[in-house]
Amino acid sequence: MTAGPRLVVVGDPAGRRVAFFQDALRAAGLPGARAVAWLDVLRGRAGFAAGETVRVDSPGEVPAVDRLLRGTDDPARVEGGRLWYERFTAALAGLAAGAARAGAVLVDDPAETAVLFDKRLAHGRLAAAGVPVPASPTSGPAGAPVRGWDDLVALMAAAGLPRVFVKPAHGSSASGVLALETAGGGRVQAVTSVERDGAGRLFNSLRVRRYTGAREVGALVDALAPDGLHVERWLPKAVQGGRAADLRVVVTGGRATHAVVRTSRSPLTNLHLGGARGDLAAAIAAAGSRWEEALAVCERAAAAFPGTRCVGVDLLPGAGWRRFAVGEVNAFGDLLPGLTGLPGSGAEGLDTYGAQVADLLDRPPDRAGAPVAAASGATTVTTAPVTTGTGST
Repeated sequence: MTAGPRLVVVGDPAGRRVAFFQDALRAAGLPGARAVAWLDVLRGRAGFAAGETVRVDSPGEVPAVDRLLRGTDDPARVEGGRLWYERFTAALAGLAAGAARAGAVLVDDPAETAVLFDKRLAHGRLAAAGVPVPASPTSGPAGAPVRGWDDLVALMAAAGLPRVFVKPAHGSSASGVLALETAGGGRVQAVTSVERDGAGRLFNSLRVRRYTGAREVGALVDALAPDGLHVERWLPKAVQGGRAADLRVVVTGGRATHAVVRTSRSPLTNLHLGGARGDLAAAIAAAGSRWEEALAVCERAAAAFPGTRCVGVDLLPGAGWRRFAVGEVNAFGDLLPGLTGLPGSGAEGLDTYGAQVADLLDRPPDRAGAPVAAASGATTVTTAPVTTGTGST
């Protein structure tokens, strides 16, 4: 087998993300990684050893993990994003500290992961780096707060933004996102996957729906606001086959390695909400000489997070595929099964996980300054277990 780092992957040992990464290791002739469950991290039972390289993957797709982070037994609930973020970032910091004490090294910078999971902070960092992004009154640490519908209306008016996306600051997979537009005469409508029950609770739905009127839309915003909201201009998107189109571009080791076109009849292009993969060759042809510019924008976005080796960039092509802006940068945006690398990317024939393994072999994480463990055994992460309102888990 090929010599390589002693790898650990933190994730769901039985989940597809870890399975894809293990498959990529085997394809590269490497031994499998030692898998550590997020559930063990959250309960203070995870351990690392000197010389290990630790790759942290998404804590999603495990109901027990989501319950510990979000504080609810119903995975379909939208609320709880602020609590999820606080617990996730605290657990990530504890994981990093435990790994450092053991003499292990993390693949990615946990402080950057924390920024990536706050859309306001991530947007501000991109803007400061000169990356084209939609205008936003909530961008950066000094961005305006949105405490409810009245705040949102005032911000939209002051910024001259009649059409915006309203996003939970710590959300993912379009959970809680509203595509909101206003017009004369007080007309208001929002397109979203959020479903509101009779008690006012919000749930994720796989069906995109439309809400109209300030009272109905305002109630949604008021319910979402306590978890934090990010607001940005709704940019008109390019069209492919009569459907709105954008791209997810994976940047690995600083290079745009993979891309997929996402199309939808609604403003939300997420594939799990009825979006469909579009024709990448047709998108490249439509962009023409500007395709390289599109990839360069994604690489500039990734460069704003130099301590994170692989990100998924949501790229918003303007009408005619002539201008490009970055909607989001995703820390765990690599789950694109069956997608192989772009021509000329250096990842031809590799999926997103294979490209990351190749990058790890080519550029092992810098161990300079890493603490030397006092003993050869594993060091357990010593953060306190995540607690809920009913006591320790």
